Amino acid sequence: MVRNLPLTRAEIELDDLGEGSPILLLHGFPATRRLWSQVAPVLAEIRYRVIVPDLVGYGASRAKDEARVDMVSQARWLWELLDTLRIDRPTIVAHDVGSAAAQLMVASAPTRARGLAILDGVYRTEWAMDAVESIRAWDVSNAERLIPVLTRRLGKSPGMKEILTAYAGEEGGKRLIRAARDLDPSQTADIGDSLRKAAVPYLVLWGKDDRYLDIDTVGRPLAEMLNAPLTVLPGGHFTPLDCPEAVCDALLEFLGKCESA
Repeated sequence: MVRNLPLTRAEIELDDLGEGSPILLLHGFPATRRLWSQVAPVLAEIRYRVIVPDLVGYGASRAKDEARVDMVSQARWLWELLDTLRIDRPTIVAHDVGSAAAQLMVASAPTRARGLAILDGVYRTEWAMDAVESIRAWDVSNAERLIPVLTRRLGKSPGMKEILTAYAGEEGGKRLIRAARDLDPSQTADIGDSLRKAAVPYLVLWGKDDRYLDIDTVGRPLAEMLNAPLTVLPGGHFTPLDCPEAVCDALLEFLGKCESA
């Protein structure tokens, strides 16, 4: 079921699938909720309620009144979304910079999360900002030219061409530029202690061929910080698209552990 929910200074569009223990799936940059198109239905068919939103300012979700779409704001909106849906203690699964929002969610409300799984995510200030610098610096007057360039750069990952169509044209290009400019790695610079104190189950999954966030300089330190197992998957950066079966298998094992914790 596709739902559109008004929040404080934002409106979020999401897929609400299945019934059972709740899971929140978060995408990163420059994706949309379609990143999870091959994962969410599998989880929902088993026995989970799967909530898959577009982050505010991404995909079909919109910020109001020129509100910033940084990850601190995303974390606040996501808790508000879950409150609106009357969902308590979800397991959060997040990819790329969506994992910054997820980490901030757990740090701000540690008793509200059942567990956190991070796929090819961020570690402290390691957000792969060099990969988005050209977008941050893009001339807004030429915003409609952005997606053709990104499609040539990212289109080899299965499904990314379709995902990027959400940002086609002038308006879509401007939204993506704005989202890039609101990324702020300082927001997770000192989050480690708070996450360790949260004492929720953690899992780190990483594509062995990730060329944006290196497993040795980002993935392994992140897993060490969280005292979490690190599982290497047979994909690149966009693991939910590259190897959805492996992602589902790893998540189902983790979800079982979270429910028994």
